[in-house]
Amino acid sequence: MNTSRKLNRRGFLRAAATVAVVSVVPRWVLGGPGRTPPSERLNVAIIGTGGQGITNLKELLEHPDVNISAICDVAEFWDNSHLYYRHNGGRRPAQEVIAEHHRQNANGRGHDCAVYVDCRTMLEQASKDIDAVLVATPNHVHAVASMAAIRAGKGVYCEKPLTHSIYEARQLARAARQAGVATQMGNQGHSTEDIRRGVEWIRAGAIGKVREVHAWQGGPNRSMPTTRPTETPPVPEGLSWDLWLGPAKERPFHPAYAPLTFHYWWDFGSGTLGNYGCHTLDTAVWALDLEYPSMVEASSTALNEETTPAAAMYHYVFPRRGERPPVDVFWYDGGLRPPRPACLEPERELPPAGGSLIVGEDGAILSGVWSGSPRIIPEEKMRQYQPPRPSIARSRGHHRDWIEACKGGPPASSNFDYAARLTEIVLLGVVALRTGATIYWNGPEMKATNAPEAQTLIRGYFRKGWEI
Repeated sequence: MNTSRKLNRRGFLRAAATVAVVSVVPRWVLGGPGRTPPSERLNVAIIGTGGQGITNLKELLEHPDVNISAICDVAEFWDNSHLYYRHNGGRRPAQEVIAEHHRQNANGRGHDCAVYVDCRTMLEQASKDIDAVLVATPNHVHAVASMAAIRAGKGVYCEKPLTHSIYEARQLARAARQAGVATQMGNQGHSTEDIRRGVEWIRAGAIGKVREVHAWQGGPNRSMPTTRPTETPPVPEGLSWDLWLGPAKERPFHPAYAPLTFHYWWDFGSGTLGNYGCHTLDTAVWALDLEYPSMVEASSTALNEETTPAAAMYHYVFPRRGERPPVDVFWYDGGLRPPRPACLEPERELPPAGGSLIVGEDGAILSGVWSGSPRIIPEEKMRQYQPPRPSIARSRGHHRDWIEACKGGPPASSNFDYAARLTEIVLLGVVALRTGATIYWNGPEMKATNAPEAQTLIRGYFRKGWEI
């Protein structure tokens, strides 16, 4: 061998080390089929640019490696001025937000954003320009929009609750798993430091074995009619009402249904429990590994077939899980609250806006609506407690975790496997309320063993052409 081409032992080891380093670089760093390397921009399409859709849009625009490549909404304009969002929604306001962002950040990141009315058309015509999809439609469209994106091979972020029916949640989780796409549900409290602390304390035994959980949403529920409106006003200009209905049964347009009030019509939403349960029950479900309850029952003020009640209470029984004892979980809304715990100091009250109370054999943990500000009670026990070392990976932000997952990084913590489980628990309470039956639940088989009439609600309704 020519001396100039010889590789001495030191050089060989240096070269071998270099090869070894390269060989263990994660695939997501290098990109590849279906993966966007971190150095590249993630092209995101947004389906549903109403109140929460615009909120998500503004959040995504703050990430320099994200480009909004397409938006889709069935309405040109939603007047949200009377709602808590305090910003308008629809295609035009979304375009204005994007244009204003690029005016203020003239760094060459932006380009023209495609605009669509039908999400199915968008995914057919612009698929090559889309890496991931964010879904912020009314609840009854979550599953069909998310499933279309999954089948197109796109990462999906979907607002809570993940779906409108238990069957849809199962189908979405299975499809996302099989497709290998990155997913996240929009229960933003799941990515906070607060929920991680609460979960770690419970798992470390800070309050002993947990046998009881209470969660509530304060204040009265929205006052709703008990029957459908009989008036048939004209459909607003720029709104495709048939597309807004999507998989739901046909009915004439009326402003009583949208925007936002869809939460309180059974055909489109799942009431206060559906709207807030994925936030406020999150700590308990995560910390206690809750999955299939064995029994669910519910009671409420006057109930009708069209809209959600003024107040309701739900009771779940979860069986023993390994060495963990059975757990009773209670939900209250419409101004109802749980009994005052004995360990709460006389001068303190349960948060009127809502929260969760996780009761153990040796104390309790009290948190806010989005799992915020957890405290062991009584306060004296909190002051004396020495927290365990962090054991749960910390989040870089709810949207950021999803963005990284879309690029091939670790799965986001509220991915559809977890999100579907949490959503199923919430929606099973709705099934119990609407059927008026105590539901004995066979989770693996997805059946109410004693109430076959519940099966229609478990599966949900799909208008022809909107099946998943």
